[in-house]
Amino acid sequence: MKGYHFESKPVAHPDAIVSGPNYRFTVLTDRLIRYEWAHDGKFEDRASTFAINREFPVPKFQKIERDDEVEIINEHFHLSYDKKRFNPSGLLCSFSAKITLWGAQWRFEDAATQGDNLGGTARTLDGCDGPCDMGKGVLARDGFASIDDSKSMLFDGRGFVAGRLPGDRIDGYLFCHGHDYKAAIRELYALSGNQPLLPRWSFGNWWSRYYKYHQDDYVKLMDEFHQKEIPLSVAVVDMDWHLVNDDRVPHAGWTGYTWDDKLFPDPGMFGREIHSRKLKITLNDHPHAGIHHHEDSYQEMAEFLGHDTSNKNPILFDPTTPKFMEAYLSILHRNVEKVACDFWWIDWQQGAHTKVPGIDPLWLLNHFHFIDNALDGKRPIIFSRYAGPGSHRYPVGFSGDTVTSWASLEFQPQFTATASNIGYGWWSHDIGGHFGGSRDDELVTRWVQFGVFSPMMRLHSGDSRWTSKEPWLYRKESEVVIEKFMRLRHRMIPYLYTRNVLASTENEPLIQPMYWLFPKRNEAYEVPNQYFFGPQLIVAPIVKPRDKRTNLGWTKTWLPPMHRHVDIFTGTVYDGNRELNMYRTLAGIPVLAHEGSIIALDANPAPGNGGLNPEKFEVLVVVGRNGQTSVLEDPADDSEQVKKESPSSGERGSLLQYNQEKGELTAHVTGRTWTFRFLAITEIPKDLKVLIDGTDRTKDAEVLIEKFPATPSMLVHVPYVPDVEKPTITISLGPDPQLSVLDHRARIEKMLLDYQTEFDIKDRIWSIVDDRTSGINIKIGKLLSLSVDERLTEPIAELLLSDSRGAHL
Repeated sequence: MKGYHFESKPVAHPDAIVSGPNYRFTVLTDRLIRYEWAHDGKFEDRASTFAINREFPVPKFQKIERDDEVEIINEHFHLSYDKKRFNPSGLLCSFSAKITLWGAQWRFEDAATQGDNLGGTARTLDGCDGPCDMGKGVLARDGFASIDDSKSMLFDGRGFVAGRLPGDRIDGYLFCHGHDYKAAIRELYALSGNQPLLPRWSFGNWWSRYYKYHQDDYVKLMDEFHQKEIPLSVAVVDMDWHLVNDDRVPHAGWTGYTWDDKLFPDPGMFGREIHSRKLKITLNDHPHAGIHHHEDSYQEMAEFLGHDTSNKNPILFDPTTPKFMEAYLSILHRNVEKVACDFWWIDWQQGAHTKVPGIDPLWLLNHFHFIDNALDGKRPIIFSRYAGPGSHRYPVGFSGDTVTSWASLEFQPQFTATASNIGYGWWSHDIGGHFGGSRDDELVTRWVQFGVFSPMMRLHSGDSRWTSKEPWLYRKESEVVIEKFMRLRHRMIPYLYTRNVLASTENEPLIQPMYWLFPKRNEAYEVPNQYFFGPQLIVAPIVKPRDKRTNLGWTKTWLPPMHRHVDIFTGTVYDGNRELNMYRTLAGIPVLAHEGSIIALDANPAPGNGGLNPEKFEVLVVVGRNGQTSVLEDPADDSEQVKKESPSSGERGSLLQYNQEKGELTAHVTGRTWTFRFLAITEIPKDLKVLIDGTDRTKDAEVLIEKFPATPSMLVHVPYVPDVEKPTITISLGPDPQLSVLDHRARIEKMLLDYQTEFDIKDRIWSIVDDRTSGINIKIGKLLSLSVDERLTEPIAELLLSDSRGAHL
């Protein structure tokens, strides 16, 4: 298809190949091998959905060949092959990585030697009420993982696709990276293509509901969110934008490309109204039923395709035909896009088969829709299900129709983090659930909290009148928390967009399982719901109902050996290198920043729609270790005010660095106003200085200390300097500053006040907490001897033992 070619380098260097009449091995890197077998000796050099780049520098290796055996050896692996059709006895590979006591060995298709694979992801969570099979990724605790690419779709190099050659063929890849998990992911992206850069607005809140909205009601709803200062960025319109239950529709109605004139009497006006509110529009598409005679574009499609319309026969959906796909995109969808659609929600649910064996319609839809969305020069985006390894090139992922249950929520953090093991970094879930279940305000609130700290944040609900996710429909406690977190999502867009850029350029997915950084620690594998959210934050969502006596939810956490960690909501300081249960009210979940972390936020407590570049920043800083971060922006995302205060040429970035020895934060920024929040610093250093381009501006800076019930921290408001595009801000705290030691008695007192339990138990617990003379060992001993449920005493112990420096308090 003209205009739909994409770059690939699928042919490997000849010197990397070891081959015979029916076999071919390609040593792609020193730890990545391709293995092929073909009954007719015809091997595949076209790009596949999984492998689009095989042109790597040739690594060093030895080839030893005998009449009945081939060996390929380098410092990481030793492959042996008997020159017969691949089988467990004749194709094996041993590894030099010292991971297990007994060594590691892979044998072709031998389940016992496939390694302890850490999983990948699944095509969909449709109907899953809890865990599902997450398939295979490229990481394994045994240090090796194989990916079978034998049946994947191919790209023909001329803008379209092809099936595999018929016959007995094997095409696989063996990743031999030991516990160097990040290296395995880098080579996955090198082979399969990087994650693309997503538009900034995609990281805001999406509104989605399967519901028959009239266009005026939809616009009114968007205005109600705005009036309540709850920001949004994407307006999702489910299938009822088109004709469904209408006498003109000659089928079930799920497929459609003609606006429902009763619900959307003026779709052009609808599009203009939504866009004027700085929102993007995505429309739902179930393309399987083809194009029937009632559709607005039927005649134009028929003329282009030479389809006989005399009997009003439908144009069948046939994605394997280039001319159909050209018409499907450039006529059928373009006609709708011109009216009111920025990108498509491709809701394919009809399986993996077409009339050409090996060509999955979901792959075709994802690939061509994504390229098509970029044809006008914008950053492309689609919204669709996962089609298999390589799907990370086509974000955003739609995980399907979610069951409304605690079991669904409990699985989603693990599911999301594990997807990074196959490079799939941008899942979007039905936050709050789609169908089934019962009314549970706490469940929805916890789901929103996870959604805000997941790749994409999309509120969703079904068509039941009882399940819609407007925050103001919930009890006040939940309403306040949901609104706060939705505002926080937009405040985090500077951080999220920067991680988006680095995910694309440095192969670092936003969400990473704990074991990526700590592969040798068993504890890292035992907290599957805990993950890194960028390198600065660790998130541990609460996914179970709270205790009715304490009003606290809890989650098991592991704090890695990164010295101390600070909860960005409570300011609590925790020693690292330990496991503990963390307890939180409905107002928050554990989100921890380790020493040396620097996190840039939008300083506006209620940012507007669309996720534009901030007019002012608030930066969270955790002292104790050196740290550095960037804030990356595209001037195309500037508001009118930001255009006046920032450099306007090309991509721009601010660089923020912290030196612990000097106690000095240096920020090379791109205009605007900056505030720095030093978490868990509760006294103003006597030698505090604020400089701008070397000039002392300490007297002009506003410095505040906040304590419980606010987040314990020191705020430094740096004065704005007009007419300076790139000032350098320096904040000096004095040499080697440390996090403050916090007294948690006020927090514990408030917690105990809310306990729904006997006053005598409260009194006994408080007498222990308020004891100013006993050591921490005695206090904990007394807590344990109370003989009450641990759910009453563990929240107290968590705070008393959070920071070993505070044991005397």
